[in-house]
Amino acid sequence: MTDEPDGGGEASAETAPPTDDTAALADVLASDDGGPRDSTDAPGVAPAAVDALSDGTDDLDYDARTVSSRALAALGGDEGELEVDLDDLPDQERVVEEVLADVRDHFEAAEGRFGDVTREDIGTGFFDFSYLDRYEEIDRTWVNEPYAYVTVLYDPADRDYRYRVVEPTLDEFESYVRRDLVEYLRNSLMYRDLGGERTKESVFETEVIDLVAEHARSVAPVSLHKLVYYLRRDFTRFGPIDPVMRDPAVEDISCDGADVPVYVYHRAFRDLETNVVFGADRLSSFAVRLAQRAGKSISVSDPLLDASLPDGSRLQLTLGGEVATRGANFTIRKFSDVPFSPVDLVKWNTFSVEQMAYFWLAIESNKSLIFAGGTGSGKTSSMNAVSFFIPPNAKVVTIEDTREIDLPHNNWIQSVTRSSASDEGRGEVSMYRLLQAALRQRPEYLLVGEIRTEERVALTFFQAMGTGHTAYTTMHADSIETVLNRLQNPPLSVPRAMIQDLDIVSIQAQTYVGEDRVRRNRGVIEMLDPDEDDPTGLPTREVFARDARTDTHERVGESTVMAEIADERGWTDADLDDEIARREGVLRFLIEEGVDDYRDVAAVVQLYEKDPEYVVARIRDRGYDLPPL
Repeated sequence: MTDEPDGGGEASAETAPPTDDTAALADVLASDDGGPRDSTDAPGVAPAAVDALSDGTDDLDYDARTVSSRALAALGGDEGELEVDLDDLPDQERVVEEVLADVRDHFEAAEGRFGDVTREDIGTGFFDFSYLDRYEEIDRTWVNEPYAYVTVLYDPADRDYRYRVVEPTLDEFESYVRRDLVEYLRNSLMYRDLGGERTKESVFETEVIDLVAEHARSVAPVSLHKLVYYLRRDFTRFGPIDPVMRDPAVEDISCDGADVPVYVYHRAFRDLETNVVFGADRLSSFAVRLAQRAGKSISVSDPLLDASLPDGSRLQLTLGGEVATRGANFTIRKFSDVPFSPVDLVKWNTFSVEQMAYFWLAIESNKSLIFAGGTGSGKTSSMNAVSFFIPPNAKVVTIEDTREIDLPHNNWIQSVTRSSASDEGRGEVSMYRLLQAALRQRPEYLLVGEIRTEERVALTFFQAMGTGHTAYTTMHADSIETVLNRLQNPPLSVPRAMIQDLDIVSIQAQTYVGEDRVRRNRGVIEMLDPDEDDPTGLPTREVFARDARTDTHERVGESTVMAEIADERGWTDADLDDEIARREGVLRFLIEEGVDDYRDVAAVVQLYEKDPEYVVARIRDRGYDLPPL
């Protein structure tokens, strides 16, 4: 059950959290969050564990079938139609056996720190599989094997998908021992001087292993492993949402308030309701702990927080009260340790091979770009991916509010803004200050995470572009007209003469292909020289556009940018066509040969910049038709 209290956490929403490591460490241990629970039926832990951990304050009766029941009533249907024929669901025993086989295999290969865990010790009670009585399993992923997996389920009755976190169940005795261990660790570490280079994690590991070892005689080895999992989860990680944080398919995590399910944005299944639910008291405590994990403080007097978590994920947090009437809420936009590469975007049809070859040549030739689109349209991911085409030894400076850009370059200065720790604004490092500093660092390529509303940031960005720096950024706009309007008008107010230094605008969007929600490039537009008849205008030309009917990207206009590059390099039209064809061929080779690790993609792209003849020859030897050099 999510956030089941152990008698009440000591972290208070009304006071700023401790700032020293030992106090923060103890506070993290102060609340026993338990595991996720199903918001619609059986709890996620054994009933005895619920009774042992719960003080009754966080119980709720949330019925996810309400929508379908009301819809059927409105349509004149019978609620009996919601009943599911269990015989129509997939083989439940097969799912259980697959999961338990993985658990048994893991313990068989693992060292027995707390004694050997035999295959017979792992029974159907290790996890609560009762959800299989109602849902059809669509997808399953181990996120912390053998203790936690996540599964995407289909609810035939509600005609909807669900996201479920599954963690080990605890019986009454295990729950009692867990509470005892938490209490001991909290008291033991409250005034511990970490000192030196010891981290909270290292102190915890030493303390908890020694402590658990003392229970080895009275507690079964399999139980000790489960207990250590929960202690690690709640102390060194993210508590009940830790399995979700570990899922590479989840992009965003949203808690909208108390007593409602947490939602995730899944890369394949989009918005999904989870079985993780926070009660009001535990949510406030957890919100304070999230702020601590980000190295920040939050209070009733200052209830809003934007910060970065230790893994680079972006946190937006609001403390409950006057400004959040449903209780505290938070949104975590996860940072991926594995950046998307150009190959990924072509495989997903976000861009075509021809478009990606176009970007490759444009970026290598120092053309500046803006990626525009709505929220979640893939602006930053697209900018990051095409930045793989930056020459390997070029000096790159990136400036962001929250770390999202991840490049395979060594000559790269990564800068992140910092908010003030005082009411007077002392210690703040703004994007404008970082931009000013970046221009003194002589970057060849300047990447700014996003231009929002600050005029001097926009002016400095375009000033950098006009003084010979290749610059990329993103902004919220759904068309070239919106981009130009936002740039020219308050609050940005960029002069037209400066906007003319921009070369390319790429419009990104979330859209539908059938029933699937996908990210697509809607169009690539080039900025043209001012028309003699209208010297104050900003003429543009669309070079690529998406055909929604066929879900393809088509060339719809001649490229002035490519013509400029050909002229600069002394190429004929045939030379330009051959060069683009070679780059398309390299990308197709990587896709068809399954070379999708971003490090391998970057290595091939960088080798092409250094020795294109060698790369082309090797690919031609593999049977691919590329124009020779």
